[in-house]
Amino acid sequence: MTLPIILLIVGLALLVKGADWLVDGASVLAKKHKVSDLAIGLTIVAFGTSAPELVVNSVASMGGYPDIVFGNVIGSNNFNLFIILGIAGLIAPLTVQSSSVWKEIPFSFLAALILLFLTNNYFISDTPGLSTVDGIILLILFGSFLYYVFTQLKSEPISSEIVKKDYSNLKIWTFILAGLAGLVLGGKLVVDNAVAIAQSFGVSEKIIGLTIVAAGTSLPELATSVVASMKKNNDIAIGNIIGSNIFNIFLILGVSSLITPLDYSLTFNTDLYILGAGTIFLFVAMFTGKRKKLDRWEAAILLISYLAYTAYLVSGEI
Repeated sequence: MTLPIILLIVGLALLVKGADWLVDGASVLAKKHKVSDLAIGLTIVAFGTSAPELVVNSVASMGGYPDIVFGNVIGSNNFNLFIILGIAGLIAPLTVQSSSVWKEIPFSFLAALILLFLTNNYFISDTPGLSTVDGIILLILFGSFLYYVFTQLKSEPISSEIVKKDYSNLKIWTFILAGLAGLVLGGKLVVDNAVAIAQSFGVSEKIIGLTIVAAGTSLPELATSVVASMKKNNDIAIGNIIGSNIFNIFLILGVSSLITPLDYSLTFNTDLYILGAGTIFLFVAMFTGKRKKLDRWEAAILLISYLAYTAYLVSGEI
């Protein structure tokens, strides 16, 4: 049992480092071709922090582990919202732009609502799950979100400091290829060994997906938002989380269900309800205390409530 645990940790480390290398190399490549910092941040970096979830879910989908697929995405979204924003908000209160309050946060809630509707197949089928058609719908919605993001670019130009490095072409492509290799190998190690650990302890794949795998694949978002909070860059701290949650549902579950139609366990509904409730809480928090700001006490509520729920989940499996 020691070996699968070690290999799981190695896999998570490869996922995080692979995403870091991919973002680093691709960002410098984009800069060399005169692509703006903002375009890099909203495309390459956003994809990079979601790449671990994408790789893990692709491997899990091909391997026939739907509980890992849904557990990873729903668990990652809850981890992002409750744990990462909770920690970032405790470090420093997070001020949020008006567009995030009125557009991105509601869009994130809508994504969770659409996922709940599609997976439960209300009024359509007695079998819960995501079909190929559902995957296409999710990817179309992802395209709509990207269109919204790029229209925002034109109306609200923002300066960022994504890259200040200059690499040779050899070094750039070494980073990109090493990053991709790390993601693929790390994803395989995480899925295979998470399933092995779950089976040996009698813990369900759902719990492993919602906790260990979800937390591990969210490490890039954790690092990004915590550093952004320490540097008082609230837009990145909040935008990273909201954007990642939308990416995870529309892009990653869309791709996963195109690879293989996915059976859905209705027990995940509770976690989706919690995700929806947490998103509503974040929206309401913008109007309590200091307006358009996640205060420390609100961040503490997010953090403590999810830690308590996770403890309840794990205790129910032991």
